[in-house]
Amino acid sequence: MKTIKELEITGKRVFIRVDFNVPMDATQRITDDIRVRTSLPTIEYAVAQGAKVILASHLGRPKGKRVPEMSLAPVAKHLEGLLGRKVAMAPDCVGDGAAAMVAEMKEGEVLLLENLRYHDEEQANDAAFAGKLASLCDVYINNAFAVSHRVHASVAAITEKVAEKGAGLLLEKEIAFYNKAMGEPVRPLVAIIGGAKISSKLGALTNMLSVVDKVIIGGAMANTFLKAQGLSVGNSLVEDDMLESALSVITTCREKGIPLYLPVDGVVAGEFSADAASEVVPVDAIDDGVMMLDIGPETGATYAKVVQEAKTIVWNGPMGAFEMAPFSHGTLDLVAAVAEADALTVVGGGDTDVALHMAGAEDKVSYVSTGGGAFLTLMEGKPLAGVTYLEA
Repeated sequence: MKTIKELEITGKRVFIRVDFNVPMDATQRITDDIRVRTSLPTIEYAVAQGAKVILASHLGRPKGKRVPEMSLAPVAKHLEGLLGRKVAMAPDCVGDGAAAMVAEMKEGEVLLLENLRYHDEEQANDAAFAGKLASLCDVYINNAFAVSHRVHASVAAITEKVAEKGAGLLLEKEIAFYNKAMGEPVRPLVAIIGGAKISSKLGALTNMLSVVDKVIIGGAMANTFLKAQGLSVGNSLVEDDMLESALSVITTCREKGIPLYLPVDGVVAGEFSADAASEVVPVDAIDDGVMMLDIGPETGATYAKVVQEAKTIVWNGPMGAFEMAPFSHGTLDLVAAVAEADALTVVGGGDTDVALHMAGAEDKVSYVSTGGGAFLTLMEGKPLAGVTYLEA
């Protein structure tokens, strides 16, 4: 896989697949621009090299229709402020209008194409649609790690239509940090896996057991592990069809001698509400009428000690319903512990990223991944389609 710095791009039309799928409020104001800001080094490099920079992204799920609320026009205006230069906005990502604007571009200019998912062909990896995108450029750059696990036209099929192709600086950085953490880790390597469902993380868990030294489990998925061992978890969220899978993970850890850390206490409440009365109880004393919504302080202290002793930490998924104050302590306390650890710390997953921002700790970890699904795909040991197509 070549990178943008290995390609000659001066004076050329450079199509950069970015991830500008940003959250907006009702007034179409961007509420979190991290995905735009992390794309800047690649865009600025291309501009400095005198490329004609054509940016392409999706936004939301318009399902093949033009949805005004999902236009990328507000992103173009926001990007102008970040770059300090004009960003032209195309009326579509293909067609005569987009082609005419590209034809008029001068070196160093930036054009943002309209939402790729206004066309069903994008997600269908349609070759003809990819050919239309490719006709706009001389060089293709994938800088959208967050969608690089998707076999979509702007990620996959387009690479077969453009002679010169490579990775942007963000994609290169994402892969490098993950390989450093998982390929050649300084040990001990600790994996922290949280979130709601074991079903969405089972592939990652299973694969990582061949690499990691210790595993920490939190979030609602911990309930499934507890119930699998015969404990009552009351009304807590549980995946009953995953009990055997949870037992299999427990057994594998035991056979491999990998310490597996599960909650020993938790914060329980009768309902999932910020106003609900909550209390801390041991995990073997959860009543039928309550649900566990966060790890407890004893568990948190143990988890903090484990990460403080780590030299490499890979974290995906929160420890509880951290978006509500009564149930945020487990996740935010673990954020603090990870931030203080003398270790390479790689964090991925949307909720985990939000928790880092809540704690003001995004600058205190080694790397925050921009793509939850793509990050999980790597954790599962699977190749990213976007990388595979660049290497072809």
